[in-house]
Amino acid sequence: MNVTIHPSWQSQLQSEFQKPYFDTLVRFVRDEYRSTTCYPKGNNIFAAFDHSNFELTKVVIIGQDPYHGPNQANGLCFSVKDGIPHPPSLINIFKEIETDIGKPYPKSGNLEHWADQGVLLLNATLTVRAHSAGSHQNKGWEVFTDSVIRKLSAEKKGLVFLLWGGYAKKKISLIDTSKHYILTSGHPSPLSANRGLWFGNKHFSKTNELLKNMGKTPINW
Repeated sequence: MNVTIHPSWQSQLQSEFQKPYFDTLVRFVRDEYRSTTCYPKGNNIFAAFDHSNFELTKVVIIGQDPYHGPNQANGLCFSVKDGIPHPPSLINIFKEIETDIGKPYPKSGNLEHWADQGVLLLNATLTVRAHSAGSHQNKGWEVFTDSVIRKLSAEKKGLVFLLWGGYAKKKISLIDTSKHYILTSGHPSPLSANRGLWFGNKHFSKTNELLKNMGKTPINW
């Protein structure tokens, strides 16, 4: 199966693309995009990998599903296209950044500038049907993205994984905690944040401190 993905990831994941489940997944996704409206656009499905290539990745944030509203999803978890109103979780992310490191709340919710600095913004499921959250779950995407996490854990050292909410925390079992850093908290969604499980986690300053201690360039959040 030929998949258009950044060359640095192509070499790491080529064996995954040859597996039967991935062939089944591709057929499902193609049929869905032909028969109904799906997000993100086809050329953005692997955008997270294009912006944060394998060699440069130093921080990993794991989401669950792409946004399923019109013109929201751009292939990066929690991120929206320029000019799109910020969803509630993203609002809370920016509020925590403002409190944590003093950076003013931004106008754009596009997180490509994070990804370009080596932050892999990885949704567990890379596609979704319009207005139908979770509609492409359990079709094979999770098998693929779990393999991405395992590959990062095995081949790299000193990554910072930010696991927000119960779903993301389940991925700890895929990560070698003896050579990577894991920061966990509640999810930035209002349901979790309003219960005191998100605000004050200081994940953005903590991440940069870890990166600086390893001699790596901190992220300009």
